[in-house]
Amino acid sequence: VELVESGGGLVQPGESLLLSCQISGSLFGFYAMGWYRQAPGKPRDLVAWITPQRNANVSESVKGRFDISIDNIRDTVFLQMNSLKPEDTAVYYCFLNILVSSSQPDFWGQGTQVTVSS
Repeated sequence: VELVESGGGLVQPGESLLLSCQISGSLFGFYAMGWYRQAPGKPRDLVAWITPQRNANVSESVKGRFDISIDNIRDTVFLQMNSLKPEDTAVYYCFLNILVSSSQPDFWGQGTQVTVSS
């Protein structure tokens, strides 16, 4: 199983980006998918996650600006990022947890760079 990410890039403050993460390979279901991000010199932080039943959660730092959604037919999760700020600059990593009891992600994407700068 691989997680294939796309959609990062360089934008100005206030602009938007859409990140995508698609499952490549076979899974007999999973508990949740989502996104972490890691800025230089900082730990990796959870941004948002969603279940196949569309139970979604976003961190307080991005609530009201970021939205996570899932397309179960295409096995793809999307992170819509609006009103981007310079502090959103980071490498964004897609993740997947197979079980609710997973203490850490079972699969990671390759990471995609998001840079917010004027």
